[in-house]
Amino acid sequence: MACQDPKNHSQYWWHPLVSGLSLLRADFTTHEYRPHIHQALVVAVTEQGGAIVNSRGTDADCDPASLFVFNPAEVQSARMGGSQCWRYRSFYLTERAIGQILRGLGITQMPGFMHNSFVDQDLISGFLAPHRALETSNDTFQQRELLIDQFGRLFQRHGDDRQSVPAMPRDLALFRRAIGLMQARFDDTLQLAGIASAVGLSEFQLIDLFKRCAGLTPHAYLTQIRLYAACSELRRGRPIVEAATSAGFYDQSALTNHFKRSYGITPRQYAIAALR
Repeated sequence: MACQDPKNHSQYWWHPLVSGLSLLRADFTTHEYRPHIHQALVVAVTEQGGAIVNSRGTDADCDPASLFVFNPAEVQSARMGGSQCWRYRSFYLTERAIGQILRGLGITQMPGFMHNSFVDQDLISGFLAPHRALETSNDTFQQRELLIDQFGRLFQRHGDDRQSVPAMPRDLALFRRAIGLMQARFDDTLQLAGIASAVGLSEFQLIDLFKRCAGLTPHAYLTQIRLYAACSELRRGRPIVEAATSAGFYDQSALTNHFKRSYGITPRQYAIAALR
């Protein structure tokens, strides 16, 4: 089916059914997601068209035959490729939302996912149902039933308690120290040399450390920390320009550009959804 509208559209909202649950319905013809992370479990289902998604250094076709799942803080990017459109729906579950889902499932720990793409038509159709119900229905009984049922099926079929091969202990300790410095001073004028010196590495070693541990450069990771901080400010009702500067961005335009590249929506769309 050909795309009906050459423009990009997206709708983002938080849903009160589960605290910390947000949803996106997107219809893109030109959009590209730069490498980014979400501090949330992400589940995405394509309704029409498709894209090429990259995660863990591998490209995969994102189309109506594939269900995509990303662990919290897992690096991902996407481009349209040869597709004329990409219409999809996605769920974002923060730690708080995950906790509520786990309680509904009667378990205490969320399994990890060793893969990002699953060919599972039953689950694809299943996840479209609660997403549409959460958008259009007022029946909270049905909404919760659909949501709990599908996440239970996802965890049972594709969740894996095994962990991927971890970074070397020393690497992980240095990485966490660097991240801690970034999180403490994200609104400051941080420099690559200063961060490297603080953890006892050369600038090149720091870049290599981040690529191995996070799949992002130090600057790209710092941008994600700043985006997360800006989101927190927007949820508090702070004006966009103030949220931008307090999070360490040069101005509102810089925040907007990074926001759209990472999340597919504008800070204004996010703020409107957060304050409803």
